[in-house]
Amino acid sequence: MTTTAPTPPAAPTGALPAAALPGGALPGGALATGALPTAATTRPDDAARLRATADFVRQQDTAALLPLLLPGLDGPELRALARHTRFAHAALLVFPPGPQALRTDLAACGLAADTPAHPSVVVRQRLALRHRRDPGELDVGILRPAVRGSDGAHRTVEVFTLTVAPGSDLDGLAEHERAHQHEAHLAFEVVRPDPLVLRGLCAILTRHGATADGGGYNPHEDGTVLYFTAPAGSRAGYRRVELYAHGDHRDVLAAHLDEQRAQHPAEALLRRLTGAWTTQALAACAQLGVPDAMDTGAAVDGEALARRLGAHPGSLATLLRYLAMLGVVVREGEAFRLTDVGALLRADAPGSLRPLALLYGGPFYRSFAGLAHTVRTGETAFDHLFGENHFDHFARDPELADLFDRSMAASSHMFEPLPAHPVLTAAGRAPAGATVVDVAGGNGELLGRVLGAPPRLHGVLLERPHVVEAARRRLDAAGCGDRCSYRTGDFADVPAGGDVYLLSRVLHDWDDERCREILRHCARAMPAHADLLVVERILPADGSASLATAWDLHMMCNVGGRERREDHYARLLADAGLTLVDRSPLPLDASVLHARKAAAPRRAPHPAT
Repeated sequence: MTTTAPTPPAAPTGALPAAALPGGALPGGALATGALPTAATTRPDDAARLRATADFVRQQDTAALLPLLLPGLDGPELRALARHTRFAHAALLVFPPGPQALRTDLAACGLAADTPAHPSVVVRQRLALRHRRDPGELDVGILRPAVRGSDGAHRTVEVFTLTVAPGSDLDGLAEHERAHQHEAHLAFEVVRPDPLVLRGLCAILTRHGATADGGGYNPHEDGTVLYFTAPAGSRAGYRRVELYAHGDHRDVLAAHLDEQRAQHPAEALLRRLTGAWTTQALAACAQLGVPDAMDTGAAVDGEALARRLGAHPGSLATLLRYLAMLGVVVREGEAFRLTDVGALLRADAPGSLRPLALLYGGPFYRSFAGLAHTVRTGETAFDHLFGENHFDHFARDPELADLFDRSMAASSHMFEPLPAHPVLTAAGRAPAGATVVDVAGGNGELLGRVLGAPPRLHGVLLERPHVVEAARRRLDAAGCGDRCSYRTGDFADVPAGGDVYLLSRVLHDWDDERCREILRHCARAMPAHADLLVVERILPADGSASLATAWDLHMMCNVGGRERREDHYARLLADAGLTLVDRSPLPLDASVLHARKAAAPRRAPHPAT
């Protein structure tokens, strides 16, 4: 498809005067077209923009650029930005007719061209979306030749390249991009990034007039980019700004993209309406065994993968393109490579999420279609559809029961910090040993983690008969089966005499009255010195975004339970004669609530915490 080049917009006001740059050009603005190029040379305007960008990077530094970029930025916020970021590069997109022409232009600007270009996933996708092209048609590369700034700092010129041979059908795309300079930007690298710092930096940029303008995760470099449009009054000479953070920060990226889409309500709503397609694409991926037939280290041809899976080649290619958009695979020409995200759907992956994909894309997907019935009547949609609650329904089908137990274990990442909780640490140090009772402990995933290190800890697991056998096998395989005993029964059968009691993701299955009953059973079994640890997702009191809010909807529709706020749990505990002592965060928006018997004296077998 050929795109007619629009009239170039007025160049922005730059930090450097136009006369200081080659050809009178601003680094991020459009340049006048020069003489007609030959097949072996780059367009003069592309070459001039490359020289201007290299000179700009050499002359600028972090402290000088930030106030120019964000008018009014000073004081603590300026110091915070300067402390957590550094000016890393300026970027531009050029369209050389071939690799030799690009090397010549780089050398003329004093830029090394001795390293091969890497694929630029983010820019390729932006170009494909903007020009309605298949991303596979756009071989966008990225080079980062090094330069030394005026302050002695090492920086780079980020050169995006898309080869456009004379007469190519990409000419219209190239003319549009030259005129608008969508990909020209300034970049600041985040020093020692973490989600809290990233969110804070985004907030400062937004407060000073910058607006979200896309971004992405590049698995080739394991880097996350967040793009912003510079404020209208910016004097830095560039319309776009990039925050670059090493590592996978797709949770922050998702919030950033949501902020961008909020500026376009129809697009935002349309993307949300297609969420069901994402669920089914991931479920189909897991069900077909796509991740198990791929590798994170090498790409596999789409047709070869179809033969390996016994799948229809064209249909599999469509699925793979969608999975590439989700970051599950990466497209490399006509081949695809599995990402670290996609590897979590492998059956043999540590912490595999494949059971969750099959469960959410299977029985719970069907029952979610009855959400309106639940909201209208207060009845659980799963019960309405299947004629019984999910516990009974799964228990009747051994395959479903096994899938449910494995899906519960699949979220075990949230348990990783739990063994270090002060209550369990103290119990593990008790000279006479201590007993941990896991109430409705599933297949033993949590109890196995708790018993994994302290040799003096003993465990008791209470579960249904068929689950107990699976837990016995798992704990034996983990090497702690000889320190475990097993009880079959219901909540009324909570074993007495333990030192620490665990209730992990149990209370959210039930209404308040049933929760009180469960907690009373635990309180009756607990000696005066015992501790109770409750693992749940807690609804935020301020209404902020949380996985707990999503799970609250899921529990209402499919299980007949709910998530709760901390003060709600405190009241339920108090009704059972227990006192909430404290709350500690866990991964995946989970928390551990620590409770004791009300006004209970503390005594052995383990030290007070």
